[in-house]
Amino acid sequence: MTMDIRPNHTIYINNLNEKIKKEELKKSLYAIFSQFGQILDIVAMKTLKMRGQAFVIFKEISSATVALRSMQGFPFYDKPMRIQYSKTDSDVIAKIKGTFQERPKRPKAPRSTEDSKKKKNKDAGRSVIPGFGQPNMLNNANAEQPPNQILFLTNLPDETSEMMLSMLFNQFPGFKEVRLVPNRHDIAFVEFANEMQSAAAKEALQGFKITPTHAMKITFAKK
Repeated sequence: MTMDIRPNHTIYINNLNEKIKKEELKKSLYAIFSQFGQILDIVAMKTLKMRGQAFVIFKEISSATVALRSMQGFPFYDKPMRIQYSKTDSDVIAKIKGTFQERPKRPKAPRSTEDSKKKKNKDAGRSVIPGFGQPNMLNNANAEQPPNQILFLTNLPDETSEMMLSMLFNQFPGFKEVRLVPNRHDIAFVEFANEMQSAAAKEALQGFKITPTHAMKITFAKK
């Protein structure tokens, strides 16, 4: 019975679209769940038994609770997500990952705290999506416009809403607002407090697929 499962750090999601590639699924789950708190890891498997399922491991139990309540039934790649707390935090994860539990607690190297502070201030978005950083993206994508605090989004699907885009972008520091263009579903503007913050969000979400067929293109807006 799901009611007996006690709240814990890990939420278990099923009824996910099985056609989505594993890496893209993890990237998309990260984009929508990181607004609720720090995510330590996302586990998605492509084995037959585990297809259409994923685990999101939060640092705080409170984050997992809010995420579960807020995203229950959220239409994700055209299928409503079903979310519950993972039955056991360690068993499932330990089986899948081997020694998963030790990893978040053990700093990788002595330099991590100092450097990550510096890095966080310098580029808020680089560390937002672990394993999905694409350092060259900024250099390639914005040759045409100098960096500024407003991003221009294109190739958006018809069903894009202000709320959907706000959810994606408000996880980044400095987010101010989303502006949709009247009578145009495929484009939008997102404003940040400064160009460093808009650049971080641009890099992290470049090519993000709101639906399986629409990869969002992000450039800096013309001044």
